Amino acid sequence: MRTIMSEGTKEQQIVAIRFQPVGKLYYFDASGIEDVNPGDYVIVSTSRGRELAQVAQYVADPGRPAGGQFKAVERKATPRELVLNRIWKGRELEAMLKCREKAAELGLKAIRIAEAQFSFDGSRLTFMYTTEGDEKVNLNNLQRAMKRSYRKAWVEMRQVGPRDAAKVVGGMGACGLTERCCSRFLTEFSPISIRMAKAQGISLNPQEITGMCGRLRCCLLYEYKLYTEARKELPKRKKRVVTPLGEGRVVDVLALKQSVIVRLEGGKRAEFHKDEIQPYDELKALEEKANQPCAKHGNGESDSGEGKDS
Repeated sequence: MRTIMSEGTKEQQIVAIRFQPVGKLYYFDASGIEDVNPGDYVIVSTSRGRELAQVAQYVADPGRPAGGQFKAVERKATPRELVLNRIWKGRELEAMLKCREKAAELGLKAIRIAEAQFSFDGSRLTFMYTTEGDEKVNLNNLQRAMKRSYRKAWVEMRQVGPRDAAKVVGGMGACGLTERCCSRFLTEFSPISIRMAKAQGISLNPQEITGMCGRLRCCLLYEYKLYTEARKELPKRKKRVVTPLGEGRVVDVLALKQSVIVRLEGGKRAEFHKDEIQPYDELKALEEKANQPCAKHGNGESDSGEGKDS
């Protein structure tokens, strides 16, 4: 279904487009283009020049753009441009291998060329690379060598992070899936912290929580919110609780089962559902309050007024 956003008296048709098959979505105004549908290829103007992109969907409520208005889609791509794009895509592997070979000749061991990208018309060639550590590498000689090999294209070198490189390279994931999540469906990378692994009770062994990119696995985020919500109604580890079998301390939390493992007096361990346990401190506070003597009113006189002079 098409979605229209009104701005004054002018109607806008905002579409989300992507430049890569599993890439970030960008919003553009397609009001001036007739019959634009999801799946169509369009030409748009960006800070890097004119690019070919694919319409992913219509946007119901895009909000206000940072620049005050959305950039406009220039036009739909022609069949000739789609054929050109396919031809140049077919030459990217050759360009990447050539760049890797030249980097080795120049002794640039601290970088890795992850991908080569031609623009749809071959006018621009971008090499994506990563570096070991945070050191900066001078790639001027490599860039000049690539310019000599591809004289008709504007050549640029772009450094990307380990996750972006893993997304480009693809391959099997550390979990055993034949295709990594980042290459299959992740359009953006979210911040991942070690706290997410702890909240889910996952072993902190680096081999179990690290992805093929060398960073914490993106999938640690998938169920994190579910675990944090489930843990809100459960006592934390080392908390003292009262169970049907007596008092003990929580040694493990099974968030999804809404239960805990308690070490009872004597060393025995048992699992209890959250409805079967009570916090020790709260229960003791209630018992102490219940055992307190009732407060006397005034000077010990009865509330009913009996015994007073009439």
